[in-house]
Amino acid sequence: MKVLIIEDEEGLRDNIIQFLYKEQYIVESAADFRSAMEKISLYDYDCILLDVALPDGSGFDVLRELKAKQKRENVIIISAKDSLDDKLEGLSLGADDYLTKPFHLAELNARIKAVLRRNALDGRDVVKLNNMELDFDGRVLRVDGTDIHLNRKEFDILAFFVVNKNRLIYKSALAEHVWGDHVDNADNFDFIYSQIKNLRKKLKDHGANLEIQAIYGVGYKLSV
Repeated sequence: MKVLIIEDEEGLRDNIIQFLYKEQYIVESAADFRSAMEKISLYDYDCILLDVALPDGSGFDVLRELKAKQKRENVIIISAKDSLDDKLEGLSLGADDYLTKPFHLAELNARIKAVLRRNALDGRDVVKLNNMELDFDGRVLRVDGTDIHLNRKEFDILAFFVVNKNRLIYKSALAEHVWGDHVDNADNFDFIYSQIKNLRKKLKDHGANLEIQAIYGVGYKLSV
């Protein structure tokens, strides 16, 4: 899952980045309103952690821009202000949760998982498709009850397909979502082909009753 941290306090931002990376999230960050809006305009995220007080703007303005652009990112406000008015304004502008600083990183992680589970997975930790189960919390794939080992990228690719099952996924969107904005430096998408080839083989070898279809020249689709 891919998270954008919009936070100007460098120490806190770095701590969150390191913690979430260890929890196997794809993590990007912005330290001010301008760079935050640039990233939001270019990329999509599963969750945005949003500080209200930014050096060149307000987190509330970020929420307004998200709404104006009709973007569907989950947003958790992280703020030093424990104000009912701020909470109400943030939630009314589309934020999904509000966490007051200081907070434990474990609680932040729990809030992220809860928001993703509620909005993307219909409240579930485990998604079942035919004879396959994908445990998002434990990061485990099971086929007919047997655990199948996936590396980190294979799991992230399959999770992205599952959340977007039966939809066309463009190669560029898949690359950006799983590898983050570092993909801008890539010359081609060979690294995607390799991961998907390995993932397909594992699914086939273990009898998973689903198919990752290649849409020639465009992208892929998970058909179930």
